[in-house]
Amino acid sequence: MDRLILLRHGKADAEANSGQDFDRALTDRGRRDTLLACKAMVEAGVYPDLVLISPAARTVQTWEAASAVFTRAVARTIPALYEIGPDDILNLAKEEGAGVQTLMIVGHNPGLGALSARLAAGARAAPELMGRIGMSFPTGAASVTGFDPPSFALYTPKDLGGGS
Repeated sequence: MDRLILLRHGKADAEANSGQDFDRALTDRGRRDTLLACKAMVEAGVYPDLVLISPAARTVQTWEAASAVFTRAVARTIPALYEIGPDDILNLAKEEGAGVQTLMIVGHNPGLGALSARLAAGARAAPELMGRIGMSFPTGAASVTGFDPPSFALYTPKDLGGGS
């Protein structure tokens, strides 16, 4: 794996009819913000080969929106991604990303945000960018980490004109 994309699910409903967090659905804003981030990545030449998705409703729906942009990517649902910490996300990425150039994980905070901050530090991202990640990894945000040579980029709905 040469590059890792971490995409946090888009904005979701505060509650699901079932009362279960797992069933919370993506909002229209969440779909729009996801498309903004994905289109910006494509414009930057970033395209996933393999996508691993949490099975929660909002992450599955985030991928459904993203797949309109990333039409060639192969996607798989990974149940462990629903509740997983940054170390386990990175280990999963290393295991599943072997043999692909770019792996994308569609998941949740706090794991994705914490891992994004760690990867940004490892890539020696600019202090301004490090500060932004440390404060928040908002819904619909994506981080892109290149490993050789080290690089890091952050795409947030607010930066791309969305988030409202």
